Amino acid sequence: MNTEALDLGEDKSLLLVDDDEAFLRRLAKAMEKRGFEVEMAGSVAAGKAVSTARPPAYAVVDLRLEDGNGLDVVETLRARRPDARIVVLTGYGAIATAVAAVKIGATDYLAKPADATDVTNALLALTDELPPPPDNPMSADRVRWEHIQRVYELCDRNVSETARRLSMHRRTLQRILAKRSPR
Repeated sequence: MNTEALDLGEDKSLLLVDDDEAFLRRLAKAMEKRGFEVEMAGSVAAGKAVSTARPPAYAVVDLRLEDGNGLDVVETLRARRPDARIVVLTGYGAIATAVAAVKIGATDYLAKPADATDVTNALLALTDELPPPPDNPMSADRVRWEHIQRVYELCDRNVSETARRLSMHRRTLQRILAKRSPR
């Protein structure tokens, strides 16, 4: 990717918040090559500290972190810098969390695995235009599985209650939950 083509503006500061250290380092290196001035944080506490002390123009925040929810970092950053462009990344994509992230102030929401190009496009996208369709969207089976998992978690991992809410037989649900996630 040609860094000359990117219009990052005067402030090129980027905060990356993720507890997966290897992913964090790879993404930081790729974003630096694109012209961003990267600062990394591995926890909600560190992300909030950076957002308070030096609010960046751009941020990429993981939704689930070891010490809490990444949306707390989004709220802190949005309060300190209303014009920041924030992308929320998650391995547990669900419509409810996407809506919550956007309501709190995220500019966009991406499901992992997302590469540096996806992240850059999300950070620099104009709010008026629709983003291009993903290169590798989740399959219908995967979307169904994610929905079942979300309802299961919301029901405190109670199979009977989850089956009632999904209008499915309890034994069928147990079989689905016993299998690995579809690709």
